[in-house]
Amino acid sequence: MSELVELLFHPLSNAIMTVLTGITAVYWVFTFMAHGLFGDHDVEADLHTHGADLDTDTDTDVHEPDGGSFFHDLLDFVNVGKMPFMVVYSTFKFIAWIITLVSSLLLGLASWGWKSVFILLPVLVVAFILTRFATKPLVKLYNLMGYNGEEGYDLMGRTAKMRSTIQGSTIGAAELYVKSDLIRVMVKSKTGEPIAFNAEVTLAGESEDKKYYLVIPEITLNNIV
Repeated sequence: MSELVELLFHPLSNAIMTVLTGITAVYWVFTFMAHGLFGDHDVEADLHTHGADLDTDTDTDVHEPDGGSFFHDLLDFVNVGKMPFMVVYSTFKFIAWIITLVSSLLLGLASWGWKSVFILLPVLVVAFILTRFATKPLVKLYNLMGYNGEEGYDLMGRTAKMRSTIQGSTIGAAELYVKSDLIRVMVKSKTGEPIAFNAEVTLAGESEDKKYYLVIPEITLNNIV
């Protein structure tokens, strides 16, 4: 038992990851007690009737700005949006914790002292890549359950941020948060007027086939004067 405790909290890199993983474990304990793993919504009921499809491939070209959103690309790489953010984050942290413990044994990090924290950078990079593959089975599971990111919430009338530039009949992408989940939706300008990348918009309607939302620029003091 003492050897296990020694491994978990020595060297410093192990201690950091053990504490962070422990905090995540406490979060899930409270989540299970309050709602359960998949929340308290009715999966069978209305998940596909509250709004347009999320993260849906369409036959219409989607125009992303040059360079795109690096942060969004990172989240998309690990399947955020196709499943709850906290599930992805917890998977990433667990993988990083295991790699840290194993590397401390293989590389003899105990002799590094506080310098062992430098191992965390390559560990996090490797864990990030592995998270993509580790979450793929979970993405299929959530997809079979009908999960589309909104957890039973009607997105109509919510504010989103454009992740591409749209005008006329162009279909682009927008993102918004519901609780802690990042949701990506396909959008089209309701009036056809140009809407710039990073602009805030209101989801004001949806297409007949429910493949995308119709959006209008968010009304603020800056754009009504």
